Amino acid sequence: MAIIEYKTNKFEVDEDGFLLKFEDWNPEWVEYVKESEGIAVISESHQKVIDFLQDYYKKNGIAPMVRILSKVTGYKLKEIYELFPSGPGKGACKMAGLPKPTGCV
Repeated sequence: MAIIEYKTNKFEVDEDGFLLKFEDWNPEWVEYVKESEGIAVISESHQKVIDFLQDYYKKNGIAPMVRILSKVTGYKLKEIYELFPSGPGKGACKMAGLPKPTGCV
């Protein structure tokens, strides 16, 4: 466990840099992850993926499988990787404040 200090916040993260508590997520977390992922600007497409991941997690307690993410957002896997270069699990879930996915995301 580590603490990341960014702007006005302190975030507790696991060994892979994922938030330990979903409730700690805020827009500054997105800014931090965006910089560490090499993403210049958060677009509406990024936000659509982030919002879906958060809504799904709130309802189900887990990250969705990538095919569900793709189907609901309308983005093909290639497009998701273009938005989040490290992938839907590492980049998108991390940015959305979800714990590190254990399954096929």
